[in-house]
Amino acid sequence: MKRRDFVGLTGLAAGSLLLPSIPGFGSGLLVSPERLLEPGLDVALKKRLADVALNAAKSAGATYADVRIGRYLNQGIFTREKQVQNIASSESQGVGVRVIANGTWGFASTNQITDEGIAKAAQLAVAIAKANSKVQKEPVKLVPQKGYGTVSWKTPITQNAFEVPIAQKVDLLMETNAKALAGGASFVNSALFQVNEQKYFASTDGSYIDQDIHRIWPTFTVTAIDRASGKFRSRPSMSASMGLGYEYLTPSAKEKIAGPAGSDVIGYKQRYDILEDVTNATKQVKQKLTAKSVTPGKYDLVLDPHHLGLTIHESVGHPLELDRVLGYEANYAGTSFADLQWKAKNIPYGSKAVNIVADKLQPGSLGAVGYDDEGVKTKRWDLIKEGKLVDYQKIRDQAHIVGQNESDGCCYAQSWQDVQFQRMPNVSLKPGKAKLSVDDMVKGIDKGIYIAGNGSFSIDQQRYNFQFGGIVFYAIEKGKITGMLEDVAYQANTQEFWNSCAASCDESDYRLVGFFNDGKGQPSQSSAVSHGSATTRFNGVNVINTARKIG
Repeated sequence: MKRRDFVGLTGLAAGSLLLPSIPGFGSGLLVSPERLLEPGLDVALKKRLADVALNAAKSAGATYADVRIGRYLNQGIFTREKQVQNIASSESQGVGVRVIANGTWGFASTNQITDEGIAKAAQLAVAIAKANSKVQKEPVKLVPQKGYGTVSWKTPITQNAFEVPIAQKVDLLMETNAKALAGGASFVNSALFQVNEQKYFASTDGSYIDQDIHRIWPTFTVTAIDRASGKFRSRPSMSASMGLGYEYLTPSAKEKIAGPAGSDVIGYKQRYDILEDVTNATKQVKQKLTAKSVTPGKYDLVLDPHHLGLTIHESVGHPLELDRVLGYEANYAGTSFADLQWKAKNIPYGSKAVNIVADKLQPGSLGAVGYDDEGVKTKRWDLIKEGKLVDYQKIRDQAHIVGQNESDGCCYAQSWQDVQFQRMPNVSLKPGKAKLSVDDMVKGIDKGIYIAGNGSFSIDQQRYNFQFGGIVFYAIEKGKITGMLEDVAYQANTQEFWNSCAASCDESDYRLVGFFNDGKGQPSQSSAVSHGSATTRFNGVNVINTARKIG
C-alpha cells in the first residue's frame, strides 16, 4: 500500500486481505498473538552479532560499515458490521549490512541470524560495493558522525497495545460498529493496526544503539445509502495514526478540540474517542446525502489540521527532500520545483505567516525516534521561516552537497531487509503566536469553506500544481457556518497556495495527523510520518465542483 492508496485503505472493504498490504505487515510470518510478547534477542547478543558483521566487512575491504538487527512485530484486527473479518499477527526479523568499499555503497541482508550468516551478508555487501564501484563516477562522501557508544531509546508509551487482550480490542471495534448501525449507517467497518519495531544499529563509527518503537492506528469507515435514489456517501474516521501505545484509545475530554460552531467537527490530540467519532460520523454521513453541491469560485478556506496534514505532506514535505531536489529521486512521484537555484533566488515559498519545521523529536508523532538508521541523533530544524525556504532534509552522503557538515538524521529503511535512504521527517506548520480560536477565524470570513479530513488528491511530478479534496465541508457566509457542502476540491500551485496563508490558530488548537504508509523509492519502501498544525486560513483559493461535467 502506497501513499496514494491511503484514502482507499480507509474503506477496508476487504479486511481479511488487507494485512499483507500494509507497510510493515507484508514481509513477516504469521504468528500467534502470544509470540508478540516474547522478548527478542538479548542486547548483549545483538552487540556481539553486530561486531561479527562489522569485523567481517572491514576484513573484506570496507572503509565504513553499519549493521541493523531488526525485529518487526505487527497486529491487525479487521471487523465489519457485526462480525470479525480477520485477526492477524506477524513477525519479521533479520539483519541488514551496509558498507562503503572503493568509495561505493554496497548492501546485503539475511534472515540467518548466526555468526556465519551475518558474516556472509557482510562479505556480500562488500563484494556488491566493489562491483558497483566500476561505474561509480564520484566516491561517496559522508559528513562526520561521532559514535555514541552504547545507548538506547524507547517510545514513551504507558500501555503496550500487544499486551491488551485481543478480546478487549475486538469488543471496542464491535461497539464502534454497533453505534454506527444504531445511528442509521448502512455499512460500517473498523480496524486497529499496531506496530512494534525493535531495532539495533551499530557502525564502525562506534555506535551501538538499541531502540524500541511503537505505533498505533485505529480507523473506521461509515457508509449511508439513500435507497430511493441509490446515492451513497462515506465518512472515514478522524483518528490519526500515532507513535503511542494503547493509551491513545483512552478518551480524555481535555484532548478534544471542537471545530467552528455549527460544523459538528471534533478533533483529537493524543487521546482519541473512537465511539464519539463514529457517532459523529454517522450523523455527518447522513447529512452528506442531502448537502448542497458547492458553487465553483474563489473562497477563503479554513483548513482543519486533520485535512491540512496531507497538503503539508505533498506540497512541503516531499519537495524539500534533498534527493528529489538533486534529481536522485525522480521515478517515484517526481523531483521538486524547489531546487537549489530556486532557493538561491530567495523566492517566497509562502507568506510571512508560514513557519514550517522538520522534527524527529515530537512526542506522540509517528516519526519520533532517538536515532536514525545511520546512527545520527535526531533533531528539530527550520525548513521555511517567515515564508522563506531556509533548508532541506538531508542525510550523511548529501549534506556536503549543500555545504553543510552534519546529517539531519532522516535516513531510514522500512525493514531489516531494505537499504536505508533519505525519508521525510515529521514536517509541521507552527501555530500562530497570537491568541486565535477557530470561531474567531471564521468570524472574519465573508465567503469561505471549512474543510476537515483527508480526501482525494493529485499533485504533479514537480510537487507544484495540485488539487485536494476532504471528508466534510461547511459553507461559511458572513462569519458563520451555514450548512454542509459536498463535491468540494481546491486547486492551486504550491507557491500561490502558501502565499495565500493568512493566519493559523494558536497552540491550543495544534494537532497531529499521521500516515502509516508514505511511499518512496525503487524498489518502493513505506515509512510512517506525522504532520502537525493548528487550523489555518488561506485566502482566495480556487474551488471546483468535483461532480460537475465539463462541456
